[in-house]
Amino acid sequence: MGNQVTTAQPVYNRSNTSPNPILELRGLKKYFPVGRSLLGKPEGFVRAVDNVDLSIYPGETVGLVGESGCGKTTLGRTILRLTEPDAGQVLLDGEDITHLGEKDMRAIRQKAQLVFQDPYSSLDPRFTVKGIIGEPLKVHKLAQGQALEERVLTLLQRVGLNREHLYRFPHEFSGGQRQRISIARALAVEPMFLVLDEPTSALDVSVQAQILELLKELQDEMGMAYLFITHDLGVVRHFCHRVTVMYLGKVIEIADNEALFTHALHPYTNALIDAIPRPIVGKRLATVPMTDEIPSALDPPSGCRFHTRCPKCMDVCRNQEPELIEVEPNHYVACHLHGK
Repeated sequence: MGNQVTTAQPVYNRSNTSPNPILELRGLKKYFPVGRSLLGKPEGFVRAVDNVDLSIYPGETVGLVGESGCGKTTLGRTILRLTEPDAGQVLLDGEDITHLGEKDMRAIRQKAQLVFQDPYSSLDPRFTVKGIIGEPLKVHKLAQGQALEERVLTLLQRVGLNREHLYRFPHEFSGGQRQRISIARALAVEPMFLVLDEPTSALDVSVQAQILELLKELQDEMGMAYLFITHDLGVVRHFCHRVTVMYLGKVIEIADNEALFTHALHPYTNALIDAIPRPIVGKRLATVPMTDEIPSALDPPSGCRFHTRCPKCMDVCRNQEPELIEVEPNHYVACHLHGK
């Protein structure tokens, strides 16, 4: 795992699932104000998520990749309303949750959960494992008393832990065990959708493999959909069915796993793939080198946001923003090289 790219392919056939997406994003935006003028108005905005459209289907894992600062984590948090969107819609299981109040959102949180990157900081050090996993069961009034303890134990066993771990505290576990506890907590309310925000990046390579295998088994068993946020394309190649590529708050390419890694269309996607330390068989390295540093999301370039670093930049790229269009079956790209 880690940065290793494997040829094993996830098996996924959308025709075998519901034709309706479990999650649908329509023009989702999140801008963060920066600075204040004398009149109290923002001096600018960081366009962290800028007009994102995306669909995820039941039982599907969609990878979300891009460089640090591209908006991946903000998108995941905005989907779950941990960060409030500025515009657009979030539809979960066909319901528009964008403007739901706190009471209605509590019910929604049973359907969608988040697994954080750092399993230590996301677990309350004052709680035992029983308290950590049992808390969502209490909040949603799903179990109490002996039934709660039995349900927590069942969840622990599902993620490879056992009864002796019930009354231990987070500091008594390894990183991999803490992430298993985080996953058990997310599963407690039996969600249909999980945002996995770099869930293995803080773990050793061997432990990464165990956690990813656990997530696959749980998905097969429960039919959950995943949004898998990561910078590690080697893990994406192994774990995801489809891949979404972000750059400076924009989605610039969406494709099935195999299509993206063998026939990426956007120069930025090709550059990311070429940067993987262990090459894909039959693909040369450094075929599309990126130039310069990534621009600021506070003042993104005009036209195509990647044009300042793109070796294939044309005049139209500097002035006109490309639309995300389907240029091949289930393969979308925002690039003037492939415009209609």
